Amino acid sequence: MPAACDSVLEDIEDIVSAQDLKPHDWRYVRKNIFPKVRKRSSQQRTQTDEDPPHDSVIPGIQKIWIRTWGCSHNNSDGEYMAGQLAAYGYKITDNSAEADLWLLNSCTVKNPAEDHFRNSIKKAHEANKKVVLAGCVPQAQPRQDYLKGLSIIGVQQIDRVVEVVEETIKGHSVRLLGQKKDNGKRLGGARLDLPKIRKNPLIEIISINTGCLNACTYCKTKHARGDLASYPIEELVDRAKQSFQEGVCEIWLTSEDTGAYGRDIGTDLPTLLWKLVEAIPEGAMLRLGMTNPPYILEHLEEMAKILNHPRVYAFLHIPVQSASDSVLMDMKREYCVADFRRVVDFLKEKVPGITIATDIICGFPGETDEDFQETMKLVEQYKFPSLFINQFYPRPGTPAAKMHQVPAAVKKQRTKDLSQLFHSYNPYDHKVRKNMLSTFITSQRVMQCEVKELKLLQGDFGVPGDRDNKIRLKGSHYNISVVPVVIMLLCRHYEKECFKQFEERVKKTCEYFQGVCPVLDPPVGMLF
Repeated sequence: MPAACDSVLEDIEDIVSAQDLKPHDWRYVRKNIFPKVRKRSSQQRTQTDEDPPHDSVIPGIQKIWIRTWGCSHNNSDGEYMAGQLAAYGYKITDNSAEADLWLLNSCTVKNPAEDHFRNSIKKAHEANKKVVLAGCVPQAQPRQDYLKGLSIIGVQQIDRVVEVVEETIKGHSVRLLGQKKDNGKRLGGARLDLPKIRKNPLIEIISINTGCLNACTYCKTKHARGDLASYPIEELVDRAKQSFQEGVCEIWLTSEDTGAYGRDIGTDLPTLLWKLVEAIPEGAMLRLGMTNPPYILEHLEEMAKILNHPRVYAFLHIPVQSASDSVLMDMKREYCVADFRRVVDFLKEKVPGITIATDIICGFPGETDEDFQETMKLVEQYKFPSLFINQFYPRPGTPAAKMHQVPAAVKKQRTKDLSQLFHSYNPYDHKVRKNMLSTFITSQRVMQCEVKELKLLQGDFGVPGDRDNKIRLKGSHYNISVVPVVIMLLCRHYEKECFKQFEERVKKTCEYFQGVCPVLDPPVGMLF
């Protein structure tokens, strides 16, 4: 029992002594209390009220510069990554100096392409830029010394580019190099419905599959892209329809080998092409990518019908690489020269005016002078209007790199000889193109910057500031027929008044093209 207290506290308020103020006096005093405010200096206010600093780690506000090397498949990947980053809030810039982060999308086909990639990484470090690496080089060889400590996004992980960029901006190093699979089966890659920023707003590049079925002894791309994995036809058709709704007027199909499409999912290339042709609106065109001879041989009849379709370019890229069966065997190309000739002869007979493009590798290990002369004879016979000449470079990790090499001087001389042969049967080709184009472009202020490239300049026809819209031309048939059409479509796309203003001039230009090259048939009626 506690000791008796002198007083009992009935409530907590009783703690207040009799000398304390009464409740109404409390209210009076509180009215006269003013909080002491600590004033901020003007310097502090400026720092707080300003926008976040340029190097802020807050994601989604930085500027990003994207550089892509290599094939159209790689370019499509770059466009997808740009679209996702822009959708998240990042600003895509063409000015590398003002960018906070460089996204370098690499190509591993030849040594010079990787050298450019490596030099760009060095420049990024010197400029104190954050770097994310993409493309085939880091995918194929992620453990190279010059890639250590840098963020890498694999070729099948481009749909996660925002995550990688976010973490890199925060100062972390991230590497995503895995393969996409569904129930253990490898998928073609990232989703096709991702946002995209096209380099040319009128051309959509669609990768129909990734990887291939071959194992060429010189190829490093196989190490990066892997075995064949095709997208379902429904997804490809949906992507094409979506692109047309966004104002695209050309679809380019691409992959490491379009001819092999569908062999892993129980279908084939002609089946896909007929479905796509049904989805192409009048006035739009479809362009096929590279296909190796073995996979088109069994579909020659169907391919000829498709290439004769008015909404499909009469153009096909079929790489031969060498006209020597001995060299082709060392390359493990899985066809002989006779197979290539059969494909070309059939298509030239069945598809009037078709442009056949091909590739040649000069100086492959073991190539003799006699082997090279066979290649020279093949080129002289067919006079390919589009010829991609490549000096052989041994790529690390490939079987060809371990073979007995042709001396560098011999490789260079063979490359030079083949180039001279190509220009001998097309001596004024570049000048003819410039002259033909000048009939249309002079007053329109469209300037031809290179033989195979048009660049729109600021002018009187309603394309203000569009200095980066480029039209790349492939092959003479595809080349000449597409020039007036694309220029006209650009005018119509950006400024309806321009279309009306130049409609008659474009018509005359198309007629002029047909007069100079009667085998060419620009789809004038479909567009006017």
